[in-house]
Amino acid sequence: MEKQLKVAHVITRLIIGGAQENTLSTVLFLMEKNDYNVSLITGPGLGPEGSLEQKALDNKVNMILISQLRRNINPIRDITAFFQLFFIFRKNKYDIIHTHSSKAGIIGRLAGKLAGCRIIIHTIHGLPYHPYEKKWKNSLYIFLEKFCAKISAKIFTVSNTMRDKALSAGVGNKSQYITVYSGMDINKFIDCGKHRQTMRKKLDIKPDELVIGKIARLFELKGHDFIIDCAKEIIKAAPNSKFLFVGNGNLRKNLVDKTRQLKISDHFIFTGLVPPDKIPNYISCMDILVHASLREGLARALPQAFAAGIPVVTLDIDSANEIVINNQNGYLVQPGDKQNFIKSVVTLLKNNSLRKSFGQEGKKNVLPIFSGKYMTDQIDKIYKDLI
Repeated sequence: MEKQLKVAHVITRLIIGGAQENTLSTVLFLMEKNDYNVSLITGPGLGPEGSLEQKALDNKVNMILISQLRRNINPIRDITAFFQLFFIFRKNKYDIIHTHSSKAGIIGRLAGKLAGCRIIIHTIHGLPYHPYEKKWKNSLYIFLEKFCAKISAKIFTVSNTMRDKALSAGVGNKSQYITVYSGMDINKFIDCGKHRQTMRKKLDIKPDELVIGKIARLFELKGHDFIIDCAKEIIKAAPNSKFLFVGNGNLRKNLVDKTRQLKISDHFIFTGLVPPDKIPNYISCMDILVHASLREGLARALPQAFAAGIPVVTLDIDSANEIVINNQNGYLVQPGDKQNFIKSVVTLLKNNSLRKSFGQEGKKNVLPIFSGKYMTDQIDKIYKDLI
Protein backbone atom coordinates (compact mmCIF):
# COMPACT_ATOMS: atom_id res chain seq x y z
CA MET A 1 0.00 0.00 0.00
CA GLU A 2 1.39 3.43 -0.95
CA LYS A 3 -0.61 5.15 1.79
CA GLN A 4 -2.78 4.18 4.71
CA LEU A 5 -6.45 3.70 3.93
CA LYS A 6 -8.70 5.95 5.99
CA VAL A 7 -11.57 3.87 7.36
CA ALA A 8 -14.46 4.93 9.59
CA HIS A 9 -16.50 2.34 11.48
CA VAL A 10 -19.88 3.64 12.63
CA ILE A 11 -22.15 2.13 15.30
CA THR A 12 -25.03 3.54 17.32
CA ARG A 13 -23.57 2.89 20.77
CA LEU A 14 -20.61 1.11 22.29
CA ILE A 15 -22.40 -0.87 25.01
CA ILE A 16 -21.37 -4.36 26.09
CA GLY A 17 -23.07 -6.47 23.44
CA GLY A 18 -22.29 -8.78 20.54
CA ALA A 19 -22.44 -6.25 17.68
CA GLN A 20 -20.41 -3.73 19.65
CA GLU A 21 -17.75 -6.25 20.67
CA ASN A 22 -17.49 -7.38 17.05
CA THR A 23 -17.10 -3.79 15.83
CA LEU A 24 -14.46 -2.87 18.41
CA SER A 25 -12.58 -6.13 17.74
CA THR A 26 -12.54 -5.34 14.02
CA VAL A 27 -11.16 -1.86 14.70
CA LEU A 28 -8.47 -3.17 17.08
CA PHE A 29 -7.33 -5.91 14.71
CA LEU A 30 -7.21 -3.46 11.78
CA MET A 31 -5.13 -1.07 13.91
CA GLU A 32 -2.50 -3.81 14.20
CA LYS A 33 -2.01 -3.63 10.44
CA ASN A 34 0.06 -0.75 9.06
CA ASP A 35 -2.24 -0.27 6.11
CA TYR A 36 -5.05 1.51 7.93
CA ASN A 37 -5.89 4.75 9.70
CA VAL A 38 -9.05 3.72 11.55
CA SER A 39 -11.67 5.83 13.33
CA LEU A 40 -14.60 4.56 15.40
CA ILE A 41 -17.67 6.80 15.35
CA THR A 42 -20.34 6.07 17.95
CA GLY A 43 -23.21 7.52 19.93
CA PRO A 44 -23.15 7.70 23.73
CA GLY A 45 -23.10 4.36 25.58
CA LEU A 46 -26.29 4.89 27.55
CA GLY A 47 -28.10 2.17 29.51
CA PRO A 48 -27.40 -0.41 32.22
CA GLU A 49 -25.60 -2.83 29.89
CA GLY A 50 -22.18 -1.26 30.48
CA SER A 51 -19.83 0.41 28.00
CA LEU A 52 -16.83 -0.54 25.87
CA GLU A 53 -15.72 3.08 25.55
CA GLN A 54 -12.99 2.80 28.17
CA LYS A 55 -11.55 -0.28 26.47
CA ALA A 56 -11.47 1.66 23.20
CA LEU A 57 -9.71 4.58 24.87
CA ASP A 58 -7.24 2.29 26.67
CA ASN A 59 -6.31 0.84 23.28
CA LYS A 60 -5.86 4.32 21.79
CA VAL A 61 -8.73 4.02 19.35
CA ASN A 62 -9.51 7.26 17.54
CA MET A 63 -13.08 7.49 18.84
CA ILE A 64 -15.48 10.21 17.69
CA LEU A 65 -18.65 10.69 19.74
CA ILE A 66 -21.89 11.74 18.00
CA SER A 67 -24.11 12.99 20.82
CA GLN A 68 -27.41 12.63 18.92
CA LEU A 69 -26.80 9.13 17.55
CA ARG A 70 -29.15 7.00 19.65
CA ARG A 71 -30.79 3.57 19.38
CA ASN A 72 -34.46 4.60 19.46
CA ILE A 73 -36.16 6.35 16.55
CA ASN A 74 -36.41 10.11 17.16
CA PRO A 75 -36.77 12.31 14.03
CA ILE A 76 -35.10 15.40 15.50
CA ARG A 77 -32.13 13.51 16.94
CA ASP A 78 -31.82 11.32 13.85
CA ILE A 79 -31.69 14.29 11.47
CA THR A 80 -29.16 16.01 13.72
CA ALA A 81 -27.03 12.85 13.84
CA PHE A 82 -27.22 12.60 10.06
CA PHE A 83 -25.75 16.08 9.61
CA GLN A 84 -23.13 15.50 12.32
CA LEU A 85 -21.98 12.41 10.43
CA PHE A 86 -22.13 14.18 7.08
CA PHE A 87 -19.79 16.97 8.21
CA ILE A 88 -17.37 14.48 9.81
CA PHE A 89 -17.29 12.39 6.62
CA ARG A 90 -16.82 15.41 4.37
CA LYS A 91 -14.04 16.82 6.55
CA ASN A 92 -12.08 13.58 6.92
CA LYS A 93 -12.55 12.21 3.39
CA TYR A 94 -12.56 8.53 4.34
CA ASP A 95 -11.67 5.93 1.73
CA ILE A 96 -14.13 3.47 3.28
CA ILE A 97 -17.12 3.99 5.57
CA HIS A 98 -18.19 0.79 7.30
CA THR A 99 -21.47 0.91 9.25
CA HIS A 100 -22.85 -1.56 11.78
CA SER A 101 -26.42 -2.47 12.81
CA SER A 102 -29.65 -0.85 11.68
CA LYS A 103 -29.82 2.78 12.91
CA ALA A 104 -26.15 3.63 12.30
CA GLY A 105 -26.34 1.66 9.06
CA ILE A 106 -29.18 3.74 7.67
CA ILE A 107 -28.06 7.18 8.82
CA GLY A 108 -24.36 6.45 8.25
CA ARG A 109 -24.75 5.12 4.72
CA LEU A 110 -26.96 8.00 3.65
CA ALA A 111 -24.58 10.58 5.15
CA GLY A 112 -21.58 8.82 3.62
CA LYS A 113 -23.13 8.81 0.16
CA LEU A 114 -24.04 12.51 0.37
CA ALA A 115 -20.51 13.30 1.59
CA GLY A 116 -19.08 11.65 -1.51
CA CYS A 117 -17.53 8.49 -0.08
CA ARG A 118 -17.00 5.98 -2.90
CA ILE A 119 -16.91 2.76 -0.84
CA ILE A 120 -19.63 2.18 1.75
CA ILE A 121 -19.92 -1.18 3.51
CA HIS A 122 -22.55 -2.33 5.99
CA THR A 123 -22.56 -5.23 8.46
CA ILE A 124 -25.83 -6.88 9.48
CA HIS A 125 -25.36 -8.24 13.00
CA GLY A 126 -29.08 -8.91 13.41
CA LEU A 127 -32.03 -7.85 11.30
CA PRO A 128 -34.04 -4.86 12.59
CA TYR A 129 -37.31 -6.36 11.32
CA HIS A 130 -38.60 -9.46 13.07
CA PRO A 131 -41.88 -11.10 14.20
CA TYR A 132 -41.80 -9.41 17.62
CA GLU A 133 -41.64 -5.86 16.21
CA LYS A 134 -44.57 -3.59 15.30
CA LYS A 135 -45.71 -4.00 11.67
CA TRP A 136 -45.20 -0.35 10.77
CA LYS A 137 -41.64 -0.45 12.08
CA ASN A 138 -40.90 -3.62 10.13
CA SER A 139 -42.24 -2.03 6.95
CA LEU A 140 -40.19 1.11 7.55
CA TYR A 141 -36.98 -0.81 8.27
CA ILE A 142 -37.37 -3.02 5.18
CA PHE A 143 -37.97 0.03 2.97
CA LEU A 144 -34.91 1.84 4.37
CA GLU A 145 -32.70 -1.26 4.22
CA LYS A 146 -33.68 -1.81 0.56
CA PHE A 147 -32.83 1.81 -0.25
CA CYS A 148 -29.51 1.79 1.61
CA ALA A 149 -28.49 -1.51 0.01
CA LYS A 150 -28.39 0.36 -3.32
CA ILE A 151 -25.55 2.53 -2.04
CA SER A 152 -23.61 -0.30 -0.38
CA ALA A 153 -20.57 -1.71 -2.15
CA LYS A 154 -20.78 -4.82 0.03
CA ILE A 155 -23.03 -6.08 2.82
CA PHE A 156 -21.41 -8.29 5.46
CA THR A 157 -23.50 -10.67 7.54
CA VAL A 158 -22.42 -12.59 10.64
CA SER A 159 -24.10 -15.74 9.31
CA ASN A 160 -25.53 -17.25 6.14
CA THR A 161 -29.00 -17.19 7.70
CA MET A 162 -28.89 -13.40 8.07
CA ARG A 163 -27.91 -13.14 4.41
CA ASP A 164 -30.76 -15.39 3.28
CA LYS A 165 -33.34 -13.57 5.41
CA ALA A 166 -32.23 -10.19 4.08
CA LEU A 167 -32.39 -11.41 0.49
CA SER A 168 -35.84 -12.94 1.03
CA ALA A 169 -37.05 -9.48 2.14
CA GLY A 170 -35.66 -7.99 -1.07
CA VAL A 171 -32.71 -6.23 0.55
CA GLY A 172 -29.84 -5.98 -1.94
CA ASN A 173 -28.68 -8.69 -4.32
CA LYS A 174 -26.73 -11.88 -3.71
CA SER A 175 -23.49 -10.56 -5.23
CA GLN A 176 -23.30 -7.86 -2.53
CA TYR A 177 -23.30 -10.28 0.40
CA ILE A 178 -20.32 -11.80 2.17
CA THR A 179 -20.58 -13.88 5.34
CA VAL A 180 -17.93 -12.86 7.87
CA TYR A 181 -18.35 -14.68 11.18
CA SER A 182 -17.85 -12.61 14.31
CA GLY A 183 -14.21 -13.00 15.29
CA MET A 184 -12.67 -12.76 18.75
CA ASP A 185 -9.54 -13.70 20.68
CA ILE A 186 -10.62 -17.34 20.61
CA ASN A 187 -7.53 -18.60 22.46
CA LYS A 188 -8.75 -16.97 25.67
CA PHE A 189 -11.76 -19.29 25.59
CA ILE A 190 -9.78 -22.37 24.55
CA ASP A 191 -7.49 -21.83 27.56
CA CYS A 192 -10.13 -20.68 30.06
CA GLY A 193 -10.24 -23.98 31.96
CA LYS A 194 -7.29 -22.79 34.06
CA HIS A 195 -9.64 -20.32 35.79
CA ARG A 196 -12.30 -22.91 36.71
CA GLN A 197 -11.41 -23.70 40.31
CA THR A 198 -10.62 -20.10 41.25
CA MET A 199 -13.82 -18.74 39.72
CA ARG A 200 -16.07 -21.42 41.17
CA LYS A 201 -14.64 -20.69 44.60
CA LYS A 202 -15.15 -16.95 44.08
CA LEU A 203 -18.81 -17.53 43.15
CA ASP A 204 -19.32 -20.01 46.02
CA ILE A 205 -20.11 -22.89 43.66
CA LYS A 206 -19.64 -26.24 45.40
CA PRO A 207 -17.44 -28.93 43.78
CA ASP A 208 -20.40 -31.24 43.11
CA GLU A 209 -22.66 -28.52 41.63
CA LEU A 210 -23.27 -28.41 37.87
CA VAL A 211 -23.53 -24.95 36.37
CA ILE A 212 -25.97 -23.97 33.62
CA GLY A 213 -24.73 -20.65 32.23
CA LYS A 214 -26.28 -17.94 30.11
CA ILE A 215 -24.44 -14.91 28.72
CA ALA A 216 -26.70 -12.06 27.58
CA ARG A 217 -28.02 -8.67 28.53
CA LEU A 218 -30.98 -8.92 30.92
CA PHE A 219 -33.26 -7.49 28.29
CA GLU A 220 -36.46 -8.19 26.39
CA LEU A 221 -36.46 -11.18 23.99
CA LYS A 222 -33.23 -12.58 25.49
CA GLY A 223 -35.05 -15.54 27.06
CA HIS A 224 -34.16 -15.28 30.74
CA ASP A 225 -37.84 -15.62 31.72
CA PHE A 226 -38.11 -18.80 29.67
CA ILE A 227 -35.10 -20.33 31.44
CA ILE A 228 -36.44 -19.42 34.88
CA ASP A 229 -39.80 -20.97 33.94
CA CYS A 230 -37.97 -24.21 33.11
CA ALA A 231 -35.64 -24.08 36.11
CA LYS A 232 -37.95 -25.61 38.71
CA GLU A 233 -38.29 -28.87 36.73
CA ILE A 234 -34.56 -28.92 35.99
CA ILE A 235 -33.73 -28.46 39.67
CA LYS A 236 -36.22 -31.20 40.61
CA ALA A 237 -34.45 -33.63 38.27
CA ALA A 238 -30.94 -32.41 39.15
CA PRO A 239 -30.91 -30.84 42.65
CA ASN A 240 -27.18 -30.07 42.36
CA SER A 241 -27.72 -27.68 39.43
CA LYS A 242 -26.94 -23.98 39.57
CA PHE A 243 -27.85 -21.23 37.09
CA LEU A 244 -25.31 -18.52 36.27
CA PHE A 245 -26.69 -15.43 34.50
CA VAL A 246 -23.79 -13.33 33.18
CA GLY A 247 -24.76 -9.77 32.27
CA ASN A 248 -26.89 -6.86 33.37
CA GLY A 249 -29.91 -4.97 32.08
CA ASN A 250 -33.22 -3.36 32.90
CA LEU A 251 -34.92 -6.69 33.72
CA ARG A 252 -32.58 -7.68 36.52
CA LYS A 253 -34.90 -6.80 39.41
CA ASN A 254 -37.88 -8.56 37.80
CA LEU A 255 -35.85 -11.70 37.14
CA VAL A 256 -34.38 -11.82 40.65
CA ASP A 257 -37.87 -11.32 42.12
CA LYS A 258 -39.23 -14.13 39.96
CA THR A 259 -36.64 -16.63 41.25
CA ARG A 260 -37.60 -15.66 44.81
CA GLN A 261 -41.31 -16.07 44.11
CA LEU A 262 -40.65 -19.55 42.72
CA LYS A 263 -38.44 -20.31 45.75
CA ILE A 264 -35.45 -21.24 43.59
CA SER A 265 -33.26 -18.17 44.21
CA ASP A 266 -30.64 -20.32 45.99
CA HIS A 267 -29.97 -21.95 42.64
CA PHE A 268 -29.31 -18.67 40.79
CA ILE A 269 -26.28 -16.39 40.55
CA PHE A 270 -26.65 -12.97 38.88
CA THR A 271 -23.19 -11.59 38.14
CA GLY A 272 -24.16 -8.08 37.06
CA LEU A 273 -21.89 -6.31 34.58
CA VAL A 274 -18.93 -8.34 33.40
CA PRO A 275 -16.26 -6.81 31.11
CA PRO A 276 -15.88 -8.79 27.86
CA ASP A 277 -12.27 -9.63 28.74
CA LYS A 278 -13.55 -11.49 31.83
CA ILE A 279 -16.18 -13.58 30.03
CA PRO A 280 -13.75 -16.53 29.57
CA ASN A 281 -13.33 -16.69 33.36
CA TYR A 282 -17.09 -17.07 33.85
CA ILE A 283 -17.45 -19.59 31.03
CA SER A 284 -14.83 -21.70 32.79
CA CYS A 285 -17.33 -22.20 35.65
CA MET A 286 -19.99 -23.65 33.38
CA ASP A 287 -20.87 -27.24 32.52
CA ILE A 288 -23.58 -26.31 29.98
CA LEU A 289 -24.36 -23.07 28.17
CA VAL A 290 -28.00 -22.30 27.42
CA HIS A 291 -29.29 -19.68 25.01
CA ALA A 292 -32.97 -18.85 24.78
CA SER A 293 -33.01 -15.57 22.88
CA LEU A 294 -35.93 -15.14 20.49
CA ARG A 295 -33.98 -12.82 18.19
CA GLU A 296 -30.28 -13.04 17.42
CA GLY A 297 -27.84 -12.79 14.54
CA LEU A 298 -25.41 -15.41 15.71
CA ALA A 299 -24.81 -15.20 19.45
CA ARG A 300 -21.09 -14.93 20.25
CA ALA A 301 -21.73 -16.98 23.39
CA LEU A 302 -22.21 -20.12 21.27
CA PRO A 303 -18.71 -20.25 19.71
CA GLN A 304 -17.25 -19.01 22.99
CA ALA A 305 -18.75 -21.99 24.85
CA PHE A 306 -17.64 -24.43 22.15
CA ALA A 307 -14.09 -23.06 22.21
CA ALA A 308 -14.08 -23.82 25.94
CA GLY A 309 -15.33 -27.36 25.28
CA ILE A 310 -18.78 -26.74 26.75
CA PRO A 311 -21.97 -28.15 25.18
CA VAL A 312 -24.89 -25.91 24.26
CA VAL A 313 -28.69 -26.04 24.52
CA THR A 314 -30.19 -23.27 22.41
CA LEU A 315 -33.44 -22.29 20.78
CA ASP A 316 -33.40 -23.09 17.08
CA ILE A 317 -33.72 -19.51 15.88
CA ASP A 318 -31.94 -17.48 13.22
CA SER A 319 -28.35 -18.73 12.81
CA ALA A 320 -27.98 -21.11 15.77
CA ASN A 321 -28.05 -24.19 13.51
CA GLU A 322 -24.99 -22.96 11.61
CA ILE A 323 -22.82 -23.85 14.58
CA VAL A 324 -24.97 -26.10 16.82
CA ILE A 325 -25.53 -29.54 15.31
CA ASN A 326 -28.39 -31.28 17.09
CA ASN A 327 -27.36 -34.39 19.03
CA GLN A 328 -23.73 -33.90 18.03
CA ASN A 329 -22.40 -30.87 19.93
CA GLY A 330 -25.60 -29.68 21.63
CA TYR A 331 -29.34 -29.54 21.35
CA LEU A 332 -31.59 -27.31 19.24
CA VAL A 333 -35.03 -26.69 20.73
CA GLN A 334 -37.99 -24.97 19.11
CA PRO A 335 -39.05 -21.63 20.68
CA GLY A 336 -41.62 -22.13 23.44
CA ASP A 337 -40.93 -25.87 23.78
CA LYS A 338 -40.25 -25.99 27.52
CA GLN A 339 -40.46 -29.76 27.82
CA ASN A 340 -37.73 -30.43 25.25
CA PHE A 341 -35.61 -27.64 26.67
CA ILE A 342 -35.87 -29.17 30.16
CA LYS A 343 -35.23 -32.68 28.79
CA SER A 344 -32.14 -31.53 26.87
CA VAL A 345 -30.60 -29.73 29.84
CA VAL A 346 -31.32 -32.61 32.23
CA THR A 347 -29.90 -35.17 29.78
CA LEU A 348 -26.60 -33.31 29.71
CA LEU A 349 -26.56 -32.71 33.46
CA LYS A 350 -26.91 -36.43 34.11
CA ASN A 351 -24.30 -37.59 31.60
CA ASN A 352 -20.75 -36.36 32.12
CA SER A 353 -19.31 -38.29 29.17
CA LEU A 354 -21.97 -36.84 26.85
CA ARG A 355 -21.11 -33.32 28.01
CA LYS A 356 -17.44 -33.94 27.24
CA SER A 357 -18.20 -35.52 23.88
CA PHE A 358 -20.49 -32.67 22.79
CA GLY A 359 -17.97 -30.10 24.01
CA GLN A 360 -15.13 -31.63 22.02
CA GLU A 361 -17.30 -31.80 18.90
CA GLY A 362 -18.20 -28.13 19.39
CA LYS A 363 -14.53 -27.12 19.31
CA LYS A 364 -14.28 -28.40 15.75
CA ASN A 365 -16.85 -25.82 14.59
CA VAL A 366 -15.12 -22.68 15.86
CA LEU A 367 -11.59 -22.76 14.40
CA PRO A 368 -10.50 -20.88 12.44
CA ILE A 369 -13.68 -19.05 11.41
CA PHE A 370 -14.34 -17.38 14.78
CA SER A 371 -10.81 -16.16 15.38
CA GLY A 372 -10.23 -12.42 15.22
CA LYS A 373 -7.31 -12.81 12.82
CA TYR A 374 -9.37 -14.87 10.38
CA MET A 375 -12.18 -12.29 10.46
CA THR A 376 -9.86 -9.34 9.96
CA ASP A 377 -7.89 -11.03 7.18
CA GLN A 378 -11.18 -11.48 5.31
CA ILE A 379 -12.14 -7.84 5.84
CA ASP A 380 -8.66 -6.62 4.91
CA LYS A 381 -8.79 -8.52 1.60
CA ILE A 382 -12.27 -7.24 0.76
CA TYR A 383 -11.31 -3.64 1.54
CA LYS A 384 -8.26 -3.83 -0.72
CA ASP A 385 -10.17 -5.54 -3.52
CA LEU A 386 -12.71 -2.72 -3.48
CA ILE A 387 -10.06 0.00 -3.51
